[in-house]
Amino acid sequence: MSKDDNGKSGIDPALIEKLAEIVSRLQLSGIEVEHDGLRIKVKREAPVQHVTLASGPMAAPVAAPAPSMSMSPGAPPATGAPKSGDHPGTVKSPMVGTAYRRPSPDAKPFVEIGSVVAAGDKILLVEAMKTFNDIVAPRGGTVIAIHVEDGQPVEYGQPLLVIE
Repeated sequence: MSKDDNGKSGIDPALIEKLAEIVSRLQLSGIEVEHDGLRIKVKREAPVQHVTLASGPMAAPVAAPAPSMSMSPGAPPATGAPKSGDHPGTVKSPMVGTAYRRPSPDAKPFVEIGSVVAAGDKILLVEAMKTFNDIVAPRGGTVIAIHVEDGQPVEYGQPLLVIE
């Protein structure tokens, strides 16, 4: 804490910046400091978001990504499946982020080609701004194509997988 020209305790901006840096660096949800009757509370909470994809008609994306950007070179090809956006069972990314096919690096994937899913089953995660968002199956069926690799960046509207 610091004293102003009148001798009263004030908040030292450098201390607050240092505390905020600690919160950010350590990914804490908050920090609280009390000194000489002055209490400082710093917190940063990211709300948990659950994304459910609608199975009905959706608004068209603002802009479709260029074909060279829609899939990374390492993405598995959708062999024998129709083009990504042409199939009515295509599940598209609801946001920009990073797609994860498994809940943790050592776990098995949520789904594989040939997996049978029910409407509402978790099929992927998309991380955006350090928040993991559940991507659930909009309908039941069989996964016939997977267009993303684990840890691959995705764009809004990008095809993730196809359920037939």
